[in-house]
Amino acid sequence: MSKSKLAKPAFLLLAALLLILSVSACGNKSKSDELTAVKFSEVIRSIFYAPHYVAMSQGFFKAQGLNVDMNTAQGSDKGAAALIAGTADISLIGPETTIYVYNQKGGKTLKVFHQLTSKDGSFLLSREKLDNFKWSDLEGKTVIGWRPGSSPQMVLNSTLTKEKTSGVNVVTNIASTAMAGAFASGQGDFIQLFEPVASTLVKEGKAYYAASLGDTFGAYPETSYVATSDYIKAHQDVIRKFSNAVAEGTKWLNSASDDDIVKALKPYFDATPDDIILQSVQNYKKQGTWSTDPELTQEQFDTLQNVLVENGVLKAEDKVTKMDAVVDMSFVGNIGKSD
Repeated sequence: MSKSKLAKPAFLLLAALLLILSVSACGNKSKSDELTAVKFSEVIRSIFYAPHYVAMSQGFFKAQGLNVDMNTAQGSDKGAAALIAGTADISLIGPETTIYVYNQKGGKTLKVFHQLTSKDGSFLLSREKLDNFKWSDLEGKTVIGWRPGSSPQMVLNSTLTKEKTSGVNVVTNIASTAMAGAFASGQGDFIQLFEPVASTLVKEGKAYYAASLGDTFGAYPETSYVATSDYIKAHQDVIRKFSNAVAEGTKWLNSASDDDIVKALKPYFDATPDDIILQSVQNYKKQGTWSTDPELTQEQFDTLQNVLVENGVLKAEDKVTKMDAVVDMSFVGNIGKSD
């Protein structure tokens, strides 16, 4: 038999294999192309938002057909600006931003569609160990706090009012990324921090836990998923799927093993030791941070507006009287339901 006759079947077999590989590659590409891109902005990077990172690492967003591109805004004001400018589709920010934007009567309005956290996520740390901390211990002391008008700053201020504590010097002009460094270098007697930075300072022996602002102040809708009214109207399916994925992340976090939780969060906190990641999650679980019902209720909304008025960033006459002007809980009400 000639060499050409022997080579022909081998050539046909090779061609068939190449065709299969080509079809397979095309199939994978089209499946990837089916994912809807979502530009997402988080206010800061914190384990306070663990359910979101779980939804990303465990593939809950992709299972819903979404490809979430995440960046960190470093402030609710910046996250809200990104929505208005169109550089973000969805932002995880303080719900008070929706009220501010609404009262500006501009061309766009923002709406909360999913309430992620139901407590403040900051912890008060002291430079010296205090066995029985009392809020009166802050009198005459300096606290490194958050920027004016931010949720943690307002919650601290309202807590001081609630606890009838006066004469406290709260520093509010240090960037959030520089706060821990400033305290470690000797500035301030106390500091207000989120996890995992709080647990990191404690582990390093540079600070001691004094109090949980979440436990002390009580229920407070600190961080919400927000989008423009226009985006929500035009992309209802995206909002529904996004809300479903986050809810799945919260559910998973409440039942997963310690090892699995650390593995899920590690990609977003690669410089944080495993024990600190776990300690941070446990601290937030202990205070009931992540509700399995991510609804922003009327009672929570009223609490929010009362805090804004108490802190002088909202006039009483400028309160939003109809919550649905800045809140849309219809997607939360349909979590888990099929099309």
